[in-house]
Amino acid sequence: MTSNVTAVSYGQNLTATGLEQLHAVLAAHGAAVGTVSRGGDDRFQVHTADLELADATAAGLAALRGAVAGSAIAGMDTALVPAGLRAAGRKLLIMDVDSTLIQQEVIELLAAYAGKRDEVAAVTEAAMRGELDFAQSLHARVAVLAGLPADVVHSVRDEVKLSEGAAELVAAFKAAGHRVAVVSGGFNQILEPIAADLGLDYWQANELEIVDGALTGKVLGAAVDRAAKEKYLREWSAAEGIALEHTIAVGDGANDLDMLGAAGIGVAFNAKPAVRAVADAAINMPYLDAVRHIAGV
Repeated sequence: MTSNVTAVSYGQNLTATGLEQLHAVLAAHGAAVGTVSRGGDDRFQVHTADLELADATAAGLAALRGAVAGSAIAGMDTALVPAGLRAAGRKLLIMDVDSTLIQQEVIELLAAYAGKRDEVAAVTEAAMRGELDFAQSLHARVAVLAGLPADVVHSVRDEVKLSEGAAELVAAFKAAGHRVAVVSGGFNQILEPIAADLGLDYWQANELEIVDGALTGKVLGAAVDRAAKEKYLREWSAAEGIALEHTIAVGDGANDLDMLGAAGIGVAFNAKPAVRAVADAAINMPYLDAVRHIAGV
C-alpha cells in the first residue's frame, strides 16, 4: 500500500482500546491502515500508522481530520500528516514564542514591575481568544510600561523558562538539516538571547522603545501581528527554497491563526479553544517536542 497520510497519535495515556477506536473511525471514513509503529518515552507515548485515503484531496483530508477530532478519544490526540511533509528532506519549523516556545507571557512579566500584571493579563487573554485586535491590545498593554527602567528587561529575561521539550525539539530539527524560526508578538529584547542560545535560523518580534534608560511605553515600527506572522513564514520558506507544504507552524493564540493556516500543517499547542477548533492538529500536554513526532523528525 502507498501511504499518502500518516496518523500520529500521542498522549500520556495511550491505550489499546483508544487506538482501536481510532482505527475504527479511520476505517469508517475510508482510510485503510497499513504499517504501524510505536515510540515516545517516559513522558508520553507515540503511535504512528500509515494510511491510504480513499479521498486524498485537501477536502477529504479536512473531513477526516474533523471526524478524528470529533471522536474525542480520551488520553490521546491524533495528527493526520501528509506523507510528503514527513518525508521531506528540508523542512521549516516556525513557532510562536510566548506560551509556546516559552512558558510565560513576557508582557505580563514586564507589567508586574509596573504593578499592572492582572490588568495586562486580562487583556492578553482576550486578545489570544481573538476578542480584541492584537495590534491595538499590544499598544495598550505596552503603554503601562512607560517609565520603567530599562533594566527590568534583564530581570524578565532571567524569569523566562523554555517550554518542556523546546530545546530538544529545536536541536532535533537542526541536527536533521531543517530550519527553525520563531515569530513573536513579544519583544526582541527578550527574544534575542533565547534565539542565540538555541541557534535559531530566523526570528522576529516587536522592539520596545527605550529612551534615556527607560521604557517609553511604545514599540518601534509596525506591530508583529497575525498577518505579519504569516508574512514571515512565507518570506523565510521562500528564502530557504522550502515549499509551504513542507512547513510546520506551532502556536497557541488567535494571532497565530494565519500562520497556522498557511503552513503545511498547523499545530495548536495548549491553545485557546478557537485555535484548537481550526488547527490541523493539537497538542494538549506540556511537551513541545511532540511536534517532532508529528513532523517525522
